[in-house]
Amino acid sequence: MRIKSQADFFSGVMFAAVGGAFAVGATTYNVGDGARMGPGYFPLMLGILLAILGAAIMFQGLVVEALDGGKIGKWAWRPLAFVLGANLAFGVLLGGLPSIGLPAMGMILAIYALTLISSLAGEQFKLRDVLVLATILAAGSYVAFIWALKLQIQVWPTFITG
Repeated sequence: MRIKSQADFFSGVMFAAVGGAFAVGATTYNVGDGARMGPGYFPLMLGILLAILGAAIMFQGLVVEALDGGKIGKWAWRPLAFVLGANLAFGVLLGGLPSIGLPAMGMILAIYALTLISSLAGEQFKLRDVLVLATILAAGSYVAFIWALKLQIQVWPTFITG
């Protein structure tokens, strides 16, 4: 059978592989059953659903003809680097790096850094728009995680809060 849309087929392969890996990884936890779910139940079900979705997308890539053949383009290295770097910066700023003496900078600064760095991945960059988005995300995260869920996440840098 010939692949009619490379983009659909290979994205389906990716979804199926990630879903299968999560499903297999979830079996190392106690899965339980529908009435008494264990910690592995939810990731197992999500992994299975993602694998099924990937199989459906692969099938669509084999059956449905794309206009341009659904060719896969070049790798977008710049956006990939900025998005991965933004997530790395978020983790480092949120928790700090005690091994090199970098203190935790808190959730608010981490969200601002995440938003600023990841916005550099796009074609257009407007600092005002990015700062508005970062402010909305930081306020929403504060309301959701600190105020509503009462999670114990450091909000501000340690040199401010002590």
